[in-house]
Amino acid sequence: MTHTADATPPAEAMFAADEASRGLGIELREQGEGTATLRMTVTPAMVNGHGIVHGGYVFLLADSAFACACNSHGPVTVAAGADITFVAPSYEGDELVARAEERTRYGRSGLYDVTVRRGDEVIAEFRGRSRSIRSTRPEEC
Repeated sequence: MTHTADATPPAEAMFAADEASRGLGIELREQGEGTATLRMTVTPAMVNGHGIVHGGYVFLLADSAFACACNSHGPVTVAAGADITFVAPSYEGDELVARAEERTRYGRSGLYDVTVRRGDEVIAEFRGRSRSIRSTRPEEC
């Protein structure tokens, strides 16, 4: 696929169609080659029985930043695996920012780190492993 100067960058086009992330109010703030920054405000529906944000929402934010970063190069790229370490709790009303950075790409694989922060405080560290594929349709993979 060829991208012209006026075409939507691949990660922005992917994010525009991402109903899961956008439905939770996640915003793509910045995107570059191998990088992405996303923002999410913790809503009451995201808080668990302990009064803190459910870890799944923090993971989703980090995973979405990872997806934007690894899809910035053009080929359709998906997660091959990921893990997260929760460092500090987050609460209703907090604004969380996830910054994804590419560490390396090799062949069709890549490695990305995402830091999720509330202001200057680190909330979580995420590591994602990516794989570029030929298509998103099973019959074409």
